[in-house]
Amino acid sequence: MSSDKGAGEPQGGEQLALIRETVRQAKVPRAKPRTWRGAALAEEFPVARVLVDKGLIHLDQYFDYAVPAAMDAEARPGARVRVRFGARVAKGRREGGELHNGFIVERLAESEYRGPLAPLAQVLSPEPVLGPELLKLCRAVADRYAGTLADVVQLAVPPRRARAEAAASPEPLPPPTAPEPGSWSRYATGPAYLAAVARGDSPRAVWTALPGPQWPDELARAAAAALSSGRGALIVVPDGRCAARVDAALTALLGEGRHVLLTAETGPEERYRRWLAVSRGSVRAVVGTRAAMFAPVRDLGLAAIWDDGDSSHSEQHAPQPHAREVLLLRAAHEKAAFLLGGFGCTVEAAQLVDTGWALPLTAAREEVRAAAPLIRTVGDAEQARDEAARAARLPSLAWQTAREGLKHGPVLVQVPRRGYVPRLACERCREPARCAHCAGPLEARGGDGGLHCGWCARQAPDWHCAECGGTRLRAMVVGAGRTAEELGRAFPAVPVRTSGRDHVLDTVPDRPALIVSTPGAEPVAEGGYAAALLLDGWAMLGRPDLRAGEEALRRWLGAAALVRGQDAGGTVVVVAEPTLRPVQALVRWDPAGHAVRELADRAELGFPPVSRMASVAGPPEAVADLIASAELPAGAEVLGPVPLPVTLPGRPRRAGDPPPGEHWERALVRVRPGQGGELAAALKRGRAARLARRDGEPVRLRIDPPDIG
Repeated sequence: MSSDKGAGEPQGGEQLALIRETVRQAKVPRAKPRTWRGAALAEEFPVARVLVDKGLIHLDQYFDYAVPAAMDAEARPGARVRVRFGARVAKGRREGGELHNGFIVERLAESEYRGPLAPLAQVLSPEPVLGPELLKLCRAVADRYAGTLADVVQLAVPPRRARAEAAASPEPLPPPTAPEPGSWSRYATGPAYLAAVARGDSPRAVWTALPGPQWPDELARAAAAALSSGRGALIVVPDGRCAARVDAALTALLGEGRHVLLTAETGPEERYRRWLAVSRGSVRAVVGTRAAMFAPVRDLGLAAIWDDGDSSHSEQHAPQPHAREVLLLRAAHEKAAFLLGGFGCTVEAAQLVDTGWALPLTAAREEVRAAAPLIRTVGDAEQARDEAARAARLPSLAWQTAREGLKHGPVLVQVPRRGYVPRLACERCREPARCAHCAGPLEARGGDGGLHCGWCARQAPDWHCAECGGTRLRAMVVGAGRTAEELGRAFPAVPVRTSGRDHVLDTVPDRPALIVSTPGAEPVAEGGYAAALLLDGWAMLGRPDLRAGEEALRRWLGAAALVRGQDAGGTVVVVAEPTLRPVQALVRWDPAGHAVRELADRAELGFPPVSRMASVAGPPEAVADLIASAELPAGAEVLGPVPLPVTLPGRPRRAGDPPPGEHWERALVRVRPGQGGELAAALKRGRAARLARRDGEPVRLRIDPPDIG
C-alpha cells in the first residue's frame, strides 16, 4: 500500500516512520511489480489506485495497491474493493492493517512508490459504480465544501445490494419526440426554452412558476425535451410527495420505462436497482430527492431543481453540500441546460440572474393576476380593534373568509408550529416557561391542560415562574392541534383534518373541509382550495435568522399557490403586519422583486451569496488555533468568535450543535467573491494539519452555513 502524495494515518511510531519514508520516496519510480509473496500479479496494469473509504481529512488522497492476477478481470476502474489500511512495516514488508472498503479509480503500469505494495484483499463487485464523471463531480464538491472525497462518494454511491446487482437492467428506449409546450406557453420565453433544450443547447434559467398545479407537468416537459435531444435529464425536488407528482407527470407524458424515481420510500434494494439502471445507461432520466443530485445520468442534458429554498435540499452529512450548488457544478462541467424553479425566489437565484449566469423565465403580470388568488392582510392594528381576534386568536376577516370558502370547497389553514400549545410563557412577565429538571421548554400537548417538558417529557404540575413567581401561563405560539380544536368548535358541521410531521396528507377531496397544516405539509386539494388562512405570521417573520423574511414568503407562496385563482373566487388571508416587505411581496405576488431587494441588502452588508463565508465551530482554543494557523486568502475577514448556546442534557441535538454541556464558539470567515475556493482549501489544509499533529480538539467546518443569524 502506498500514497501518490506520501501521507498515511498516524498511529504510533511505526506509522510516523512510514509517513516520513513515503514522503521521502514518493516520487522515486519503481519497477513494475510482478509477484507478491510468490503469488503472480496482473500482467498489464498491475497497480490499482484506490480511494479508501476513510473520511479523515488528512488522508484525502489515493493509495496504490498491487493487483493479483486472479483479480485482474474484476478489478476494473470504478469497482468496489476491500483493502488493508494502516499496515506496519516489518522486514521490508507491510503486514497487518484493518480491512476497509474502497473504490478503484484507475489501473497503472507502475507506482510512484518505491516500497512494497500490499495487494487488493478482495474485489467486492466488478460493477463500475464510480465512473470518471461521477468521480470528477465528487472531487469538485469536496473541494467546494472543504470536505473529503471519501465522504462525498459515500453520499453519491448507494450501498451495494448483491441481488439488485445480479439482475439485468432493461434495454434503453429510443429518444422520444420533442414535447409540445403545453402550459409553458403561459410564459413569454417558455416555448423558446423548451425548443433550445430539444435542439441540444444548454440554456440556463431561473423560473418563477405561476401558482397552480401545472408545475409538475412543466418540469416533465423540460425533461422530455432533453430526452428528445438524445441526452439525459435530472430533476431534484425537496420531498417524496413532490417527486411522486413529477413521476406521475413524466409517466403520463412519456409512458413507462423512460425514467426512474429515486426516493427513500422505494427501499434500499429497489433504489439501488434503479440507480444501477441509470449508471448502466438503461434509463436516461431521474426524478428524486436530495440524494439524487449525484445520480450518474449519462450525457446530462438538463439539471433541474424545484424550490431550492427548502431546507431539505441541504445535506446533513459531511461535507453538507446543497443540491442547488451540486447541480450548478454539474451544469457547468457537463455543459447541460439548467432550470431552477419555484413559486418563490431565493437570493441565490436572484444572484444567478443578476450576474447574467442565468436568464429569468417569468410570466407577464396579466398571467400572474389571472392565476393568483386574492391576498388580504390583517395587521396588528386591525387585530387590536377586533374583539374576535382578542378572544379566539382568529380575526373576523379570517372567520368570514373561512365561512364563505367552505360553501365552495376545502379551506386550508397554515399554522407555523405543530402540536397543541408548543410554546408557553408567564402571563405576567412573558418569561418562557421552563422545566425545573432540565430547563427545557414546557408545552401543553392536549386539551387536558397538563404541562410536559419538550426535552425530558416530565410533567410539571406545580409550575411557577422563576422570575416573578407567577403561576398563570399564556401561549407564545398556538400549534396545529389547538387550532384544529378551536376550528372544530367554531364549525361543528365541517370535518377538520390535520397534516404535519407525524401524519402528512397527500391530497384532499374537493368538498367542504378545514385542513390545518404546518408549513410544507399542505396537501393538494382536488380543484384547488377555496380559501386559505395563513396564521401567526409574526412567528415566522420574527425568527433571528437572516433568511426569516425570505423563508416566510416562500412558505406563504407555497400554501397560496394551492388556492384557486382570483377569477374562481380564491382568497388568502395572511395574519401579519401588511407594511412588511415579505407581506407586500405576497400581496403583489412578486417573489423575484423581493429577492432582488434582499440581494441588494446582502451586498450592502457583505453577506452571502454576495460574499463567500465559512463557519468554524468548536472549543474556543481549537477555533482560535485553526483560524490563526490557516493561511487564509488575502482580505479575509473574521467575524467573532461568539459563544454558541450550550446543549443541555436531554435536549434533542441538531446537526452542528455542540455536545451536551460543552461550551463552544463559532467564528465566521468572510471573503470576496471568487475567493471561495481559496478559503475552502486553506481551512481544509489547516484542519488536516491539526488532525495529523493531533493538536487539540477537532473543529467543525461548514462552507456557506445557512444559519448565520
